[in-house]
Amino acid sequence: MRALNPPDWSAARNELRALLLTSGWPPDTIHDAELALHELYVNAWRHAGCPAPRVIVVLHAHTLRVAVCDDCPDLPAPRVSEDPYEVSGRGLHLVRALTHRFGADTHKSGKATWFELDAAA
Repeated sequence: MRALNPPDWSAARNELRALLLTSGWPPDTIHDAELALHELYVNAWRHAGCPAPRVIVVLHAHTLRVAVCDDCPDLPAPRVSEDPYEVSGRGLHLVRALTHRFGADTHKSGKATWFELDAAA
């Protein structure tokens, strides 16, 4: 049975923020990365049933890649709702809008849902 409250994602958020701050990324881009991470993290908990999603953050040259891993092999699918007041179902659309690239890869023990952001030139 899944806990009613999502797991604490503050350690992942703090590490992501510290990495981007020390690398000189602008505050607006850092906020976008934090929000995208939060959406993927909560989705892994809510929809994949993962009690503690794993987060992998890689900064290579001028590209940030953040992956949230869970144990469910089902790929995420953005939902479309005709109800503009529905309280859920917009997270993946938000991730797509905030980031430069977004996707998911399956592996033996589940999947990794990821996004990438490029540093401003």
